[in-house]
Amino acid sequence: MEQTVEQKLKALYELQNIHTKIDKIRQVRGELPMEVADLEDDVLGLETRIQKIKAELDDLEDSIVTRKNTIKDAQAGIKRYDSQLKEVKNNREYDALTKEIEIQGLDIQVSEKKIKEHGFEITSKTEIFEAAKAELEGRKKDLEVKKGELDVITAETEKEEQDLQKKADKAEPTIDERLLVAYKRLRKNAVNGLAVVTIDRDSCSGCFNQIPPQRQLDIRQRKKIIVCEHCGRILVDEALTHEVAEA
Repeated sequence: MEQTVEQKLKALYELQNIHTKIDKIRQVRGELPMEVADLEDDVLGLETRIQKIKAELDDLEDSIVTRKNTIKDAQAGIKRYDSQLKEVKNNREYDALTKEIEIQGLDIQVSEKKIKEHGFEITSKTEIFEAAKAELEGRKKDLEVKKGELDVITAETEKEEQDLQKKADKAEPTIDERLLVAYKRLRKNAVNGLAVVTIDRDSCSGCFNQIPPQRQLDIRQRKKIIVCEHCGRILVDEALTHEVAEA
């Protein structure tokens, strides 16, 4: 059967009451879920950064080992070329060996310079690495505390919230589809989640703007859905709220 306007208003107000109770439960949790999510992101970011720095440190250590091996090979080459110098038979051979010794010497100088540079980089990156590890430990401790707080609050309110959500899910199909769409849009846009509000001291209790006497009379008659001209919220009279509470 087609619902009367009064029945539609009562169904909407009942749904609003259920959602308001759910909102209050979530307000108790406050910003904790977001704080936990932010801390989890921080921990993940720091772990990724630490892994990257560790990989860079490993690469620098490997590069130092490679450079040290280059120096050993160059020193062995110089020793070999020195011994060959004693057996040269002409200037061309002498110049060629001298050139090779010079090249090996340059390789040693370049490698020693690079080892020194890598040493400075390792010192710098190690400081950053240790600072990041310390920061990670701090974030993990903060996360553990916040998760503990959230778990306690969730455990206390989870059952009640689930029961209320089931009531809301059961109530929604009984409401006119267009009205339900409008209701959800209003709830989404309202800071306090209120889409259905009463008249309080001749004013909309959602935005506190005054409602003209004739409009108040129309609201009390419950012949049509009336919204606040200022905020767009659906308006119901005080008597209707009492009837819903007593039902």
